[in-house]
Amino acid sequence: MPLRLSIFPLPGAVLFPGLQLPLHIFEPRYRALVGDALVRDRRIAMIQPQRPLEGAPLYTVGCVGRIGEIEAMDDGRYNLILEGESRFRLIRELDVTSAFRQVEGELIEDDEDETLTHAQRGGFEREARHFADSQGYSVDWDSVERLDDQSLINGVSQIAPFDPASKQALLEAENLSARCELLVQLMQFYGRRDGGEEIMTLQ
Repeated sequence: MPLRLSIFPLPGAVLFPGLQLPLHIFEPRYRALVGDALVRDRRIAMIQPQRPLEGAPLYTVGCVGRIGEIEAMDDGRYNLILEGESRFRLIRELDVTSAFRQVEGELIEDDEDETLTHAQRGGFEREARHFADSQGYSVDWDSVERLDDQSLINGVSQIAPFDPASKQALLEAENLSARCELLVQLMQFYGRRDGGEEIMTLQ
């Protein structure tokens, strides 16, 4: 069933189900958003605008998150952890009088038990090592190997230093396998030198 969702349209910030996103809330309209969520169901929907402009059109897929840990400051600001619950598909933006934007959306039912094949997992880890080395990142690979497929692929998709459009494409991927394949392609594209040119980092 369609849901009425209060949104936080933040370029470059994506949230995946099962993951966490730390947020520092300081603008009055988003402080109002948090206050409203706290007295209702503690839920905020993250979705990227297509351009970093006020009132810009939104992408079609976002993620509903639930406020977990929260610190309310004396001046009205908040530090909070948003816990991803479910992706959603945008139906339409609503005409509202609230300071924050609201939309109508429908939840996307992802397969929480989907896994990668051994070949997919192995190929991803090899490319991830190459990408990390090319970017100078220090990674605890023992800990990476212990992650389940969902946590690994969604986690890297959320924190990878890609541009907003690339991160959006990862969020919109149909399933875990497709997201893994796209993530490998993005790491190959952005993590390698081309004809002696400097490595591209998208930051």
